[in-house]
Amino acid sequence: MKKFLLSAIIACFAIGAAAAQDRSSWAIGPRMGIYTHTGSEGAIFGIGAIGRYTFADHWRVEPGITALCEKGCSVDINADAQYLFSVARVWSVYPAIGVSANDIGGWSCGINIGAGTDFTIGRHWDVSAGFKWMLQTAKHHKNPIVITVGAAYKF
Repeated sequence: MKKFLLSAIIACFAIGAAAAQDRSSWAIGPRMGIYTHTGSEGAIFGIGAIGRYTFADHWRVEPGITALCEKGCSVDINADAQYLFSVARVWSVYPAIGVSANDIGGWSCGINIGAGTDFTIGRHWDVSAGFKWMLQTAKHHKNPIVITVGAAYKF
């Protein structure tokens, strides 16, 4: 029995050490953004959350939801695909393209085009900054430019 327990403990440590070498696949975190060029209201502040899933060495998807702080209740729902370029061990940059739906002045769908950067500040934490241009479908909407900052906890 002692040999079995010792073997099980060694196996758990070996699996844990091997799993620690893998890059984290999932991450979640808060995000703040400024939506500029939105029309007569001026810039709109938003606060929300993102999720990330890394499905290849350099590819990840990032869905998110943002509550827009303007008169009434507004929301922005989006999902972007990002390709990561490693600049240094703790720093990466990425272009992004995706889709979005929001109700800035009425519901509209669109395409996101942007770029951003991530900095690793700990074993499980990244901070990020980015911008994107949201090409909207509604004729009465302006196409906002969104500037974001946030953090992500990696699992």
